[in-house]
Amino acid sequence: MEIILRAAVVFVVLWLITRAVGRSTLGELSSFELLLFITMGDLVEQGITQEDHSMAGGLAAVSTMALLTVIVGWANVRWPKLSGILHGEPVVSLSNGRPDTKALRAERMALHDFMTAARGEGFKNFSDIDLAVLEPNGKISFFAKEQEG
Repeated sequence: MEIILRAAVVFVVLWLITRAVGRSTLGELSSFELLLFITMGDLVEQGITQEDHSMAGGLAAVSTMALLTVIVGWANVRWPKLSGILHGEPVVSLSNGRPDTKALRAERMALHDFMTAARGEGFKNFSDIDLAVLEPNGKISFFAKEQEG
C-alpha cells in the first residue's frame, strides 16, 4: 500500500513539474533535457519503491501511474472545463503579423525560438503570418496571411 501512495504522490509532483516547465520546453526536448528527464525517472523510481525490488512492488508503482494517467484522461473527456487545468489552454502568440511578447514571456518562450519555429514552417517574416497559436502540447500552429489578387 505504501508503494501505491508514494506512486500517487510522485505522479502529482511530476504533473506539476511538467506544467511548470512550460510548453515550449515540452514540445521539443534538447539532449540535456532528455537526459535530465530520464535521470529524474530513475531517481523517482528509487523514491517510490525504496528497497523493494520485487516484481509486485514494481508492478504496483507502474500500475498506479498508469491508472492515474487513465483517470486524468477520463476526467479531461468527462469534464471539458478541467482540460485547461490538466493540459493547458492554447495561447495566441502572434496576431496580424505582430508577436505578443507578453504571451511569449508568460510561456517562457524566447522571441528567437518563436522565429525559428516560424522559419521551420516556411515563414521568412512575422509580417507573413496572420495568426500563431501556441498549443497545449507545445507545438505552434501558424496561419499565413491570405494573398491578395
